[in-house]
Amino acid sequence: MASFARPSLLRQSLAISRSPLRQNVGVSQAVAFHASARKQILPPLPQRIDGNMNDPVPVPSPKPTEGSYHWTFERAVCVGLIPLSVAPFAAGSLNPVMDAVLCTLLVAHSHIGFEAAIVDYFRPQRVPKFYSFCQWLLRAFTLTTAVGLYEFETNDVGVTEALRRIWNA
Repeated sequence: MASFARPSLLRQSLAISRSPLRQNVGVSQAVAFHASARKQILPPLPQRIDGNMNDPVPVPSPKPTEGSYHWTFERAVCVGLIPLSVAPFAAGSLNPVMDAVLCTLLVAHSHIGFEAAIVDYFRPQRVPKFYSFCQWLLRAFTLTTAVGLYEFETNDVGVTEALRRIWNA
């Protein structure tokens, strides 16, 4: 109920306190702010047109890592993670094979997701060296994560048992 009175009281108090000399103070401050220089993180690179402007866009050659097979694999990994995330806790079984498959799908899912982010934000046409650096960095982190999870599975209690212990702690 009080919200009905607030806007009208605010308008009345502003109308009374305004004088003709003070009306443009906020406008000049806003103009000074908007007239400041823009600082771009990645300035646009020079545009280049190969051939004539009226030439058709070249169709890239098909690759097995792109397209419908890649999309189907991504969806299969995502759908496979759903029952594997719930099954060890619901069934109460501590099967090392199930842990290994869960860890493998988690690593594959993370790798695919980060790779998609790199491809989206760092186009190889725009920043080829940084794109290549990010791809190699992702591969190194993926390999390190896979080796770490393997060591945790073989030399320690495993992922599902560790999560159960954390949950019950």
